Amino acid sequence: MRYLDRLQPLALLILRLVLGVIMIGHGYPKVFGGLSHHVQAVSSMGLPGWLAYLSAAAEFLGGIAVILGFFTRFASLAIFINMVVAIGKVHWKNGLLGNGGYQFPLALAALAFSLIFLGAGPIALDSIRRGGGKPKTTR
Repeated sequence: MRYLDRLQPLALLILRLVLGVIMIGHGYPKVFGGLSHHVQAVSSMGLPGWLAYLSAAAEFLGGIAVILGFFTRFASLAIFINMVVAIGKVHWKNGLLGNGGYQFPLALAALAFSLIFLGAGPIALDSIRRGGGKPKTTR
């Protein structure tokens, strides 16, 4: 099974790509043209309207950051929080598998949650930023 262990960087890359592409796909229309509608939707849920800006940024910019592996843990935390709020405020009432249910945002939240703790892996800008993924030595 050591062979599979060597493929973990690829698995993390695929996890990041899937989460990032989906988040960008959901955030793009909010950032480019639908922000006022998103502000209204967030306000109608009893939340402050300014949270719509954070939500749109978490989806669009967070998705880009996750794909690049740049500040992955922070971006994943923002996405995770966004998905938890979406589940609680929008999807919960529809049940897990109902039309508009929370199965999809739950899956995205699980992907983001995993990246919070696993990090981006070595195929990422975070790895380059840290110095090529070499372990830090303390003296």
